[in-house]
Parts: sequence; C-alpha cells; structure tokens
Amino acid sequence: MAVVSQPTDPNCDVPQPGAVDAELGEFWVGNPWEIFETKNLSAFERNRLFMNVGGRAFLDVSYVSGADSDGDGRSAIAADFDNDGRLDLAVRQAGGGALLIYENQFSQRNYLTVDLMGTRSNRLGVGARLIARVGARQIVRERYPANTFNSAAPLAVHFGLGDAERVDELTILWPSGERQTLRDLDAGRHIEIVEGDAAIRVVTPGETRSPR
Repeated sequence: MAVVSQPTDPNCDVPQPGAVDAELGEFWVGNPWEIFETKNLSAFERNRLFMNVGGRAFLDVSYVSGADSDGDGRSAIAADFDNDGRLDLAVRQAGGGALLIYENQFSQRNYLTVDLMGTRSNRLGVGARLIARVGARQIVRERYPANTFNSAAPLAVHFGLGDAERVDELTILWPSGERQTLRDLDAGRHIEIVEGDAAIRVVTPGETRSPR
C-alpha cells in the first residue's frame, strides 16, 4: 500500500509519520515526485478480461483468452484491426512494455459497422447517438472517440448482431438536432451515412478517399 501526501506540490518534503514494514512492500518518500525515480508501482497484477453474457452477468475469460498478461497495462482499445467484423483488443503498457494485440477468435457472428459524416453537425458526427432495433433488441451507441491512457479508439460505431441478418431500424440523433432513420440494413457490412441523406455508402477496407 502506498500513501501519497501533497501530490501536487513538487517541492514538499513530508516527514515519515512512523515505521514502515518493508516485508509488506511498504515504503515512504517525502516528495511523491521522487516515487517514479526510485520505485516501480506496478505489482505485476494480471490483466482481466470479462465477457458480457447476454447483459445478465460477466464471465471471467482472462486465462482462457490469453489476455491475462502481467505487464503494466494502462490502456485498452477495442477495434476491428483485421476487418472481419469482430472487435480485437490492443493493450498498451507503461514503462516501455510490448504493445499487445489480441485477435478475436470467437465464432464469427453478424455485425454492422457505421461511420457518420455530418453536414449541419460537425464533420465527424461526434456526439451523435445511434439506436439500432434488431428484432426485440435495442442497441444504443454514441459516437465518441474512446480515450484511455495515451491512446484513442477509431470513431467507427460497431453493432454486434449475433445471428440477426439485418438491422430492422437505425435511428441517428445528430448533434444538430436532426433525427434520421434508416430501415432494413443488411448485416456484415461497414457503411457510411451522411446527415440528411437517405442513401448509404458501403466502405471497402483499405480504400483511399479524398476529403469532400
């Protein structure tokens, strides 16, 4: 256990309040800014990965997935790095550790990936809310770049659809206040939707595009 005193004062020198037990890993520094010069605060805890089970519980799959690294993991980004519709995982470690990429090898299921292009709203549609109706299910996503420690996820919005072959209805609440609804969207695609335009464009992985 570490107790930090005066964490925002780089000039402080706080006297040790009492004896510390070195066998328990306790230590004391008068200036908290010296910790990173003399100590490694990572206790090599193994990373944990939990799988959502139908929204009812979470199953610990850390060991069986191989994602239980004991590195000093500080950021985790979920993204479809190989464009197969399954979100993979990138974990960045502090202190120069390896960048870890975990390929999603769960059984292939259906999905829909959505990109937005604002016209009245901001160019990237940041802040939009997307509501997908898939049979009796409703899936809600918001278009924000997920930021963790020194990293950011792609803006593409991913919907996992299970066995469903289409999204019955997709409603987009744009930051401008416009409400846009599209129906009967086939699964297994990455599409782009332009604010106020009923047409959709299928995105091809690796394509090069000029800005509009």
